Amino acid sequence: MIARFLLLASVASASFITPAAHAQDTTPQPVDPAAETQNPRGDVIVVTARRRQETAQQVPLAISVVRGDSIEATGNFNIVKLQQIAPTLQVYTTNPRNTSVNIRGLGVPFGLTSDGFEQGVGIYVDDVYNSRVAAATFDFLDVAQVEVLRGPQGTLYGKNTTAGAINITTNQPTFDFEGRAELTVGNLNLKQAKAAVSGPLSDTVAVRIAMASTSRRGTLYNVTSQRWINEQDNLGLRGQLLFKPSEDFSITLSGDYSRQNPECCGTTFVRVGRTQRPLNRQYDALAAAQNYVVPSRNPYDRLTDLDSNLNAGNKIGGVSAKIKWDVGPGTLTSVTAWRFWDWKPENDRDFTGLSIVSRSQNPSQQDQYSQEFRYNYESQHVDFVVGLFGFKQRVDTQGTEQQGSAAAQWSLAPSTDPANPANNPATLAGLTASNTQWLKADSAALFGQLSWKVTDALTIQPGLRLNYDKKSGFYQRVVTNAQGQAISCTTVAEPGTIKGTSQQCGVYQPQVSAPSDSAWNFTYDFNINYKIARDVLAYATYAKSFKTLGINQNGLPLNADNSVNYDASTVKPESVNHYEIGLKTQFLDRRATFNLTAFRTDIRNFQATVNGGQFGTVRGYLANAGKVRSQGIEADFKIVASDRFTAYANGAYTDAKYKKFVDAPCPPELSGGTFQAANATPDYSQPGVPGALSPRQCDISGADLPGVSKWAFSYGAEINQPVTLLAKEGQVYLGVDGNYRSHWNSNASPSIYTNVKGYALTNFRAGFRGEGFDVFGWVRNALDVDYIETLQVAPGNTGLIAGQPGDPQTWGGTIKFSF
Repeated sequence: MIARFLLLASVASASFITPAAHAQDTTPQPVDPAAETQNPRGDVIVVTARRRQETAQQVPLAISVVRGDSIEATGNFNIVKLQQIAPTLQVYTTNPRNTSVNIRGLGVPFGLTSDGFEQGVGIYVDDVYNSRVAAATFDFLDVAQVEVLRGPQGTLYGKNTTAGAINITTNQPTFDFEGRAELTVGNLNLKQAKAAVSGPLSDTVAVRIAMASTSRRGTLYNVTSQRWINEQDNLGLRGQLLFKPSEDFSITLSGDYSRQNPECCGTTFVRVGRTQRPLNRQYDALAAAQNYVVPSRNPYDRLTDLDSNLNAGNKIGGVSAKIKWDVGPGTLTSVTAWRFWDWKPENDRDFTGLSIVSRSQNPSQQDQYSQEFRYNYESQHVDFVVGLFGFKQRVDTQGTEQQGSAAAQWSLAPSTDPANPANNPATLAGLTASNTQWLKADSAALFGQLSWKVTDALTIQPGLRLNYDKKSGFYQRVVTNAQGQAISCTTVAEPGTIKGTSQQCGVYQPQVSAPSDSAWNFTYDFNINYKIARDVLAYATYAKSFKTLGINQNGLPLNADNSVNYDASTVKPESVNHYEIGLKTQFLDRRATFNLTAFRTDIRNFQATVNGGQFGTVRGYLANAGKVRSQGIEADFKIVASDRFTAYANGAYTDAKYKKFVDAPCPPELSGGTFQAANATPDYSQPGVPGALSPRQCDISGADLPGVSKWAFSYGAEINQPVTLLAKEGQVYLGVDGNYRSHWNSNASPSIYTNVKGYALTNFRAGFRGEGFDVFGWVRNALDVDYIETLQVAPGNTGLIAGQPGDPQTWGGTIKFSF
């Protein structure tokens, strides 16, 4: 398998990443990042992936490095867009909370997000861990570079992550006065402004202040509200104060605040697929019975008719203090941080213009505290990093979901009998589920990694981690009828409630759970790397890693007898075995770089998000898949042919599958009918046959993991020519970049209805730059390709598939000044 991967990679070349091309010496030694990055198109890339400064080609792991100027030039202004130039990164979002950031198909369960599990891809900003993936949807703010580390990261980083880490480094305060400003305007009423200024307050104190603001008209037109939705409305601020009384000691105080307040995030009709529900209870029949016609059945008409309020109010911020102190032969680093996240959403969860679910929102508030201590030591023969990490988190959520006037006719079995409950809107209208929940998560870890330089060429790197996690939570759902009376779904009504009807209890059931668990984990990794020649480094890595236990925080599923399944309240930790080999090379006088990586990751008890298809019994919950495997090949190529021309090509082949998942939720084509007998062998022979019996669960062993394209490529090139224009000396340049992703599936249990076709996007830019300025025009998705970013299965097993089309062709211009 690996041999075939290597052969494919040699034909395809791939995985971007501004690697080093002109370094004069690749032996490990302290690197001055300021000196190395004066030329934004220079080729010595300084990284801190191993918690020390070194060139990317020295690091014996798969790492993608994207510089700030590359991010800006290609229009990738947040992590969601960054996947266009980092092929092994997959980011999918239906709103800031429901955002999946994965590497090699692994990281976070695809689908509805739960607060009760850990992220498999850690997001760090200036060494501070961000526990919520909502941070991924904000604009990059004064970013120097982004490092995407692939594979488990636990012996060098504060928070253990099983799939990788995204290490974001911002520009730091300087003792030389400098500043920059950037203004972008474009179609869809795009307006984006960025500015930063830095300089000394005294001989020992420097300050840096940065801001970014983005607004853009939405890409879907809502005929109900007569407004464009899925707009962008972002504001970010960051301030940093550096106190450096000597070369051996510094303190950096940082504070940041970002907010989003768009009318977002809505969907449009994409398609209808047949389920096993009776035909008169599937989408087309239900819509006809209510004289409902969707504005368009072509998603690329970009029309929707959602009737519920939409909002994606999102605030993230915090403060941190980073202390660096040269103590003895090494450096002691302390990073203390507090961060908050406030989330105020409003959604249309039925994905239609009918009042089925009239209200759906789960606002939440998070506080997190983290403390990390690291000691870095470097010598001629031995380097090591040892660290302590502590983390404390609290998340409070207040959820509301309410049934509307069309719910009864849509959700209940229809009948010509006027007395049938389905014909009476009052049967379900006003039925409300109010959820109160909180989560407390505590984590502590001791970690370290040793680097023993056995010879000038051979280095051995073992690493260890001891981790303790404790999670406790509380979830309560109170169900009230239209009159505000609390209902019970037990045989005898509980005190203070009335007995709910069978129709009401079939939609919402009161529920209380208080899951709690803790776990110790001991993990390790071992890397051996050998410098075959001055510019050729080979390495091999084995990592035994884990993702800690999870608890279900969005409610629990029901048993066959309609009772709550409390056994599902906790989720086992993932157990990870990771293998990787790689080759890093430079040639043509270090003007060309080619890096190659092959990997295999096996995970037992993979934490997956599942959803039974009901409206309100449970939105989605975590469960363990028996075994998952992700394996593949990645290759990086870049060439600096001359000062006039540079090019890169990136790509990856990823084969990510459920190796064993025998009790998964069934896809929509095998759902919606009367359940097969509890002791019967599941019958999968009648997908999409109305009225057929539905399996209680499905064996999806061998199926692809959701959200993963087997093939992903990106490329870019730029050519320039020195000219004098308007008495200014500079360069006229033309750049192109693009990416391709093969098809992938957008449902936790792959469905024939949620297959997303592959697509290729192409972008162009052209401009004039000189000392301290850059003016250019750009076109993104220049060929106006129609593509889908994500698909969602509407609840109720009616067969409705909704989705979010990707951005159409956009164009505009950017002016940048620096001094």
